[in-house]
Amino acid sequence: MVSAAVARAEASSDGEIVTIVTDLSDHYQDIASRWAAAMALLFLIALPITPGFWRDAMDLLSSGWSQDYSPAAFLTAIAATAVFIYFVATLMLENMSLRLALTPKSVKEDRARARAIDLFRVGTESRTDGRTGILIFLSTMEHRAEIVADSAIAEVVAPEEWAEAMGAMIDEVKQGRTGAGMIAAVDRVGTILAKHFPKSDGNPNELPDRLIEL
Repeated sequence: MVSAAVARAEASSDGEIVTIVTDLSDHYQDIASRWAAAMALLFLIALPITPGFWRDAMDLLSSGWSQDYSPAAFLTAIAATAVFIYFVATLMLENMSLRLALTPKSVKEDRARARAIDLFRVGTESRTDGRTGILIFLSTMEHRAEIVADSAIAEVVAPEEWAEAMGAMIDEVKQGRTGAGMIAAVDRVGTILAKHFPKSDGNPNELPDRLIEL
């Protein structure tokens, strides 16, 4: 159990560990819209390259009768096709797996980090007397993990020290063991906290030990 791992880690440290798991940091609706617009634009760019193809397509729609189309009719057909492509692409990108596959890695990293920081500010930052709260955040569909520490921890622990904890978590998550991944991260974070912030007398449990699922 993740809560037991948190309690065990906090037993040897003044640090307070908060664990959060979510499916997604963001729904990337803007990315889906950009891809749909790009597909419609690609259609428009292709028109001058293959004008005969589109004229043949219009003839097919008119029961195979070849005719001269007015510029207005041709432009209307082009606009309607571009709008159709946009909405078809939008529907296709309702599939979150496809949307994530088309989202640049750097964008997913940035948004997972931003989400973790937002959650940290709401539920962890400055919530302990010693400013020793730390958030372990996991977004499963994005395969992104973040560790955000309160000011007292950040002053003495370099960000690179969390790399092993994050790596251990991701290794387990990739095997479908989300709980085991979070426990592995908690254990390693607990070891680091115990080194820098050993348990003192009378230190209360100020933040929840349970795994928060969003």
